[in-house]
Amino acid sequence: MCICGSLKKFMDKKHAQGILRGLDPFMKLVIVECMEMATSGQQNNTGMVLIRGNSIIVLEALEGV
Repeated sequence: MCICGSLKKFMDKKHAQGILRGLDPFMKLVIVECMEMATSGQQNNTGMVLIRGNSIIVLEALEGV
């Protein structure tokens, strides 16, 4: 599975963008080439991250699959 350029919005009002490499039945996501966008506008390259599903508000594909 690969959703290129997926955008996630979290409960703490942060956003992350990267490539979705996998997920499990509990909606935990593995994101590679992840870029975190803080509310202050600062962007941090975080590499590979695992995100818990219960903290996600919106999951959007920015490109066609």
